[in-house]
Amino acid sequence: MDSLFLSHEVWHAFDSTARYSIESFYMDFETVSADDFGASLTGIGVNLLVRDVRRSAEFLSHVFGMTAHRVSDDFAIMQYQGQVMQLHADRTFGTHPMLGLVPELPPRGAGAQFYLFQSDPDAAVDRAKQIGADILELPTDKPHGLREACILCPDGYVWSPACALHN
Repeated sequence: MDSLFLSHEVWHAFDSTARYSIESFYMDFETVSADDFGASLTGIGVNLLVRDVRRSAEFLSHVFGMTAHRVSDDFAIMQYQGQVMQLHADRTFGTHPMLGLVPELPPRGAGAQFYLFQSDPDAAVDRAKQIGADILELPTDKPHGLREACILCPDGYVWSPACALHN
């Protein structure tokens, strides 16, 4: 083999998810068109409706070290360890049937928990406390091999930074 790198065509034949794997790795989230971004998404996606996109993007960036892209009043792409999720302002779903299911008062995400694996729960809780976030569970060693915490964001979603316990 002359190179460790495979052409896009060879890789695509090898791996049906190559389009996402290769394109999202090299995608410039600041300049990509909405059509190209949407077409690149595969697998399971997360889209959170929030009251204030800028506030939510800042919270996720500050507490968990996520990278925010294309932040506007209506939308943001959030990236964490190579994975992406989207934030949309409530008003952008004005005619969507899902908006009617969103409670007026937090917590919005009751029953949903978003794990951020390979994140230091102690550091995340410290950063969350600095900005007055609600800590639902302090960092705790769990019997399933993780140290984790639960932090409530301003929109009422539960975020859980977690890392493997080291013996």
